[in-house]
This record gives sequence, structure tokens and C-alpha cells, in this order.
Amino acid sequence: MAFVRVYTGEDGNSHFEEMTLESHPFLAEMSTATGVQFRSQEPGYFSDWHNAPRRQYVITLAGEAEIGIQDGTLRRFGPGDVLLADDTTGKGHSTRVTSSEKRYSVFIPIPGD
Repeated sequence: MAFVRVYTGEDGNSHFEEMTLESHPFLAEMSTATGVQFRSQEPGYFSDWHNAPRRQYVITLAGEAEIGIQDGTLRRFGPGDVLLADDTTGKGHSTRVTSSEKRYSVFIPIPGD
């Protein structure tokens, strides 16, 4: 299971940060969520450069997606992987479903810091 944050750096580009319970103890604390949304995306789905619409956790339940950032780095997220989408400004990231089956995910909006 991966736990990764995508955030906007001072350069206006999105960056990845590996997160663990040891390096980010707040992850083990109860958080306030403002809702929950389940989504499905077809194989081959692609969303070009975009920002996260709000600070949110995105947990892949089934299938696989690839998140890309401006420096060319691509990260794949499969079942059980968690992305903290925190790049609400700047150039954003791209999303592509890379699995041959639908990707199912849950979006959990959380308040900003």
C-alpha cells in the first residue's frame, strides 16, 4: 500500500511526497471529512492537466490509475493505495486509467490546513 501526497511546490508545479505514519503522525489521528464520493472510470480514461478541486484523499478500490506531474514523473496507484490530492493551485497533474478493467475509487474531501 502506498500513501502519497501530490502538492503544489513554490515553483507552481505539482510534486510527490511519500508519506508514512512515522513521518506524518497526523495521519493516525481522526480527521474531519466533509463528504464522500465513489467514482468509476473506464479503461483508457484520461484527464489532462488539472488541479485537485479541493484537498481530498483519493483511495483506489479496484483497477489502476497513473498520476503524472510536470517533470515527467508518473506514479501508479492500485487497490489500497491512498493519494492525498493537495495540489489545488499551480499547474496540476494528469490522471490516466491504466488497468484493463474499470477503476473504482473513493474521494474523501478534508478541510485545508
